[in-house]
Amino acid sequence: MDDLSDIIERLVESEVDFVLVGGLAAVTHGSSMTTQDIDICCDFSSKNLLRIQAALAGLHPVHRMTTHQVPLELTETNSQALKNLYLDTDWGQLDCLGEILGLGSFEEVKQRSETIVLDGMECLILRIDALITAKEAMSRPKDIETIKQLKAIQRENT
Repeated sequence: MDDLSDIIERLVESEVDFVLVGGLAAVTHGSSMTTQDIDICCDFSSKNLLRIQAALAGLHPVHRMTTHQVPLELTETNSQALKNLYLDTDWGQLDCLGEILGLGSFEEVKQRSETIVLDGMECLILRIDALITAKEAMSRPKDIETIKQLKAIQRENT
């Protein structure tokens, strides 16, 4: 998970406006599930997307959902139409989402987040109740165990 933490560190240092969501957020809250990627919900303004690109400089980011693994080459113009980015980098996968099912837009997600210290750096993470809501809304079989664990963690913390 060191490479994933290093990606988050780069995002924080580049002042990317994001909230950590998905599997890594669940692990951070105490889930024993494993994850191989980072999922963030972020501001999809050109300015913020260009910060993401700068944060990933040197990691050879490519669009994961394209046939030929097209390199990430954002400009103010071509970034305006984007709603999500699914990237592969030398250090792992990064999924950048403009909204989260069950929660809504980035601003709504941000309102349901909290600041944590992760490997010595502050970042926003989806609160456990919101993470449960999002995972339930996706209703994927792979999330069932994570939801059970998150609910148990939530009960222990109240």
